[in-house]
Amino acid sequence: MATSTQPQILDLFAGPGGWSEGLRTLGLRDVGIEIDPAACATRAAAGHTTIRADVATYPTAPFRGKVSGLIASPPCQTFSAAGLRAGNTDLPLCHQVLDDLTRGHDTRDSVRAACTDPRSLLVVEPLRYALDLRPEWIALEEVPAVLPLFEHTAWSLAAAGYSTWTGVLNAADFGLAQTRRRAFLIASRTCPALPPEPTHADGGTAADLFGDGLPVWRSMGDVLGCPPGEVVTRGNHTTGGSRFPTTGPSWALTGRARSWLLRSGQGWKSGTDRSVDSTSRFERVIGEPSFTITGTANRCKWVGDGVEERNLTLAEAAVLQSFPGDYPFQGSRTSRFQQIGNAVPPLLGAAVLRPLVPAALEVAA
Repeated sequence: MATSTQPQILDLFAGPGGWSEGLRTLGLRDVGIEIDPAACATRAAAGHTTIRADVATYPTAPFRGKVSGLIASPPCQTFSAAGLRAGNTDLPLCHQVLDDLTRGHDTRDSVRAACTDPRSLLVVEPLRYALDLRPEWIALEEVPAVLPLFEHTAWSLAAAGYSTWTGVLNAADFGLAQTRRRAFLIASRTCPALPPEPTHADGGTAADLFGDGLPVWRSMGDVLGCPPGEVVTRGNHTTGGSRFPTTGPSWALTGRARSWLLRSGQGWKSGTDRSVDSTSRFERVIGEPSFTITGTANRCKWVGDGVEERNLTLAEAAVLQSFPGDYPFQGSRTSRFQQIGNAVPPLLGAAVLRPLVPAALEVAA
């Protein structure tokens, strides 16, 4: 694919388009690099420009002088609590390569052979691209275990003239019905790098002299209504009631509907602290935010008093990740759920990117 002469936003490990959808809501577009054929097909169906290639081997030279923004969400399997965490063993090697890249030495090939999992080194790719392309701004996302590597990357970027911020954001604080926690690195050469301002809070916050306060976290019921296909009766056996499908808004969550649970498909535990969500296996009632939606969401089930157990649907998983319910995910059923679970939620992506791209938003307007 020929690259444009206009400044571009480059998205590494672009997946099905989580960052891309976030940019779309801001009136902006990106060019994604992605190797997975199903994710590439999804991006094509959704209208997102994609280069099908391996980020680790693709040359940076074609983009020199043409990239205004750099986005990256390196694959997290080697660091995720849901996996074998081979990346934890490889952390010292990842730090070594980050140091080497900062000094102008590319030692990826020689160090990769020593890694327990070669995929661990994918986390250094954003720094390689950033130091070669020098974009105006950078936004990276990964599982919280990668935060020390993001802090190291931020140190290297600061030495190259960037303002940086690193930390962990909870998606529920930005309007998602999901307590997904992810590490972020934000960097800019043109403005102070700051985290986005939350739009919601656990339990909400009261109005004061400085503002109206924040609304409570959104629940699964807020964004899904009741589980589609079920029928609920309003009223009771004494007063009677009316039956209606639960594909409607959250006001349908009355009586027994509120007892419905979304339960992880890999075991569960209740009573988990919602503010410290992880990939621990547990359950949530429909009046709460979901636990973290991962690539195994196809094994999550709705259960409840008098309700026949059924699987979480693809559309429900997509909406809980803030994708449109009809987003055109491609590939096998397993692949589509994996794409959803691995993607950056578009709503969270937009919140992170909005402060970084004010000049571009003015042009787009």
